[in-house]
Amino acid sequence: MALREIAKYGDPILRRKARPVAKVTKETKALIDDMIETMRAASGLGLAAPQVRVGERLFVYQVGEDPPEALVNPVILEAEGEEMGVEGCLSIPKLQGDVLRAKRVVVSGLNRAGKSVKIAAEDLLARVFQHEIDHLDGILFIDRSDQSTWHWLTDEDEEGGARRPRRRIRE
Repeated sequence: MALREIAKYGDPILRRKARPVAKVTKETKALIDDMIETMRAASGLGLAAPQVRVGERLFVYQVGEDPPEALVNPVILEAEGEEMGVEGCLSIPKLQGDVLRAKRVVVSGLNRAGKSVKIAAEDLLARVFQHEIDHLDGILFIDRSDQSTWHWLTDEDEEGGARRPRRRIRE
């Protein structure tokens, strides 16, 4: 496993639509392992392949105490409800903004073993799925967020000092 550099805002790959993964190979699994290590090192909840400069439709995620997982060629099958929440992005460090997302989603795709999966998610996990799938389509959270809600974190915020009074989400 290896840490990969995270592409930052302005890198053209973040605005490109990622191509489908033809088959989950040992190279795909190695990429997933690298992405999980990179996501954890950056304290993220999710990381899409374009964020590590790979133009393929896959992302990794870890919410709460559950082990990290991957979704390859994910598709949102159902979405319902609405919930406003604060989001951030590892590709746009220290910026947060309010984003309206579906409260519940059902997503299909392949797991790291290449097997078909269907996952029903709500609340934070649903938000992470939507955020990461947006990355695969070249969409950033700032495209869905009202600029008037943007908040730049300070070093003090990052160290656990003064915080914005809403849940912090970094994907």
